[in-house]
Amino acid sequence: QINFVACQLFALLAAFWFRIYLGPSHASSAVRHAFATLFGIYFAVFCFGWYSIHLFVLVMMNYGIMNMASIPNIHRYSFVVAMGYLTLCHISRIYIFHYGILTTDFSGPLMIITQKITTLACQLHDGIGRQAEELTAEQNRLAVKTRPSLLEYLSYLLNFMSIIAGPCSNYKDYIAFIEGRHVHMKLLEVNWKQKGYDRLPDPSPTGAVMYKLCITLVSLILFLTLTKNFPMAYIIDNEFLDKTPFLSRLGYLYVVTQAAKPKYYFAWTLADAVNNAAGYGFSGVDEKGTFRWDLLSNLNIWNIETATSFKMYIENWNIQTAAWLKRVCYDRAPWYPTALTFILSALWHGIYPGYYFTFLTGILITLAARAIRNNCRHYFLSSVPLKTAYDVVTWVVTQLAVCYTVAPFVMLAVEPTIKFYK
Repeated sequence: QINFVACQLFALLAAFWFRIYLGPSHASSAVRHAFATLFGIYFAVFCFGWYSIHLFVLVMMNYGIMNMASIPNIHRYSFVVAMGYLTLCHISRIYIFHYGILTTDFSGPLMIITQKITTLACQLHDGIGRQAEELTAEQNRLAVKTRPSLLEYLSYLLNFMSIIAGPCSNYKDYIAFIEGRHVHMKLLEVNWKQKGYDRLPDPSPTGAVMYKLCITLVSLILFLTLTKNFPMAYIIDNEFLDKTPFLSRLGYLYVVTQAAKPKYYFAWTLADAVNNAAGYGFSGVDEKGTFRWDLLSNLNIWNIETATSFKMYIENWNIQTAAWLKRVCYDRAPWYPTALTFILSALWHGIYPGYYFTFLTGILITLAARAIRNNCRHYFLSSVPLKTAYDVVTWVVTQLAVCYTVAPFVMLAVEPTIKFYK
């Protein structure tokens, strides 16, 4: 944890330096790629020591696939090799450490690299192996028309901004950022010139970075206080179960689930700030004309805490992973896309039984919530009081459904999960 925080804070400083002194107007794309790659490799070795070799082995194996495999099969081979290698690493960690977490847990970066490898392979397949009319609008926009060079490939997968905590981003967006086209490309996508401006501006990410660092600080304080004082394990303590009324247990379950969130808020928001500090993550302008830096954001805290549906909750939690699952699985699945997507999510997270309890339960919750919303919601839209009552009830149900679903994700093992559900 200390290595993680130290690397991310150093990456934040390096990102500011990178944007100021190695910006596109001061350095060539090759120099920017090389610097981002070398620093990323250094961070990986510093954090994970010899375990970092797993990252490099997977990267080079898939570079071989990308250059030797036929385009019609490149996404399949890359997916099987990347997910297979990741799964073997997950299995070895469970077998050796028996639900323990390595002091130097290299699986996090390996999971991010797996996302990037499969994303690039699918987008390369779309760009070279499929006709434009076969693609959705998003697939067309993100399709990669040429195989990347080795330097571009390494930079995309191992850059210092995302090597430790991600997030996964699209290859075309990353290359546009390195080449200095990222901000203007996003402005042109929203027809900036049609809004009455003479020329394209050059927005600064400093405000967005400061705001996200404030969220990071608050999350750290909550982690050091709330998380430590409300452990998930207490909800299966025998004395607690015997002496606590059922409704009180539900209330405590909500509290401990809330207490488990700050570490994710901290890690994901800090990672987002690192990318923004380097000038990466600009997503355009909102309806008020304000510059937005949320292209790589992994969560929307307000939408999470006020979610009135299971769908709304998961769409705003780990956003980039949800986007990856949609692009490589949901949009391409020949049948049962919802079930296959949840299964892939479980497999990607690891092979702890708790993950499968969570994601298999998530399939049922999602289908049930969708059916109830489609069949019942329209009865409550006729007046403001009815709509308000509906929102309050669905907020409570959504939050409890999330607590019920994610508790095994935190507890990991079968025995405590079965005890919790009983």
